Amino acid sequence: MESNLAIDALSALAQTTRLEAFRLLVRHEPGGLPAGDVAEALETPQNTMSAHLAILARAGLVRGERRGRSIIYRADLDGFRALNLFLLKDCCAGSPAVCAPLIAELAPCC
Repeated sequence: MESNLAIDALSALAQTTRLEAFRLLVRHEPGGLPAGDVAEALETPQNTMSAHLAILARAGLVRGERRGRSIIYRADLDGFRALNLFLLKDCCAGSPAVCAPLIAELAPCC
């Protein structure tokens, strides 16, 4: 991942509604949610939520798939993984023991 893509992803997540939308979609993997359900869950107008989801999609954090008249949004876990790897790639200056507690804390949730 290039720095510009990482900045776009972090910028997209640096807004409360978008962060909560992304977290909601992660919780609903692998099925995803229709845009209207995301808007309803976050008590956000549908047109506003569509704009937020578009920003997350451009940042590589969510994907939308048309199913009939609905667009089902899913967290793009590959994009999220790339962002995390970008942030942690040079972690601990080559000393795995320093990163071990972080990895151990992430393991049970995944």
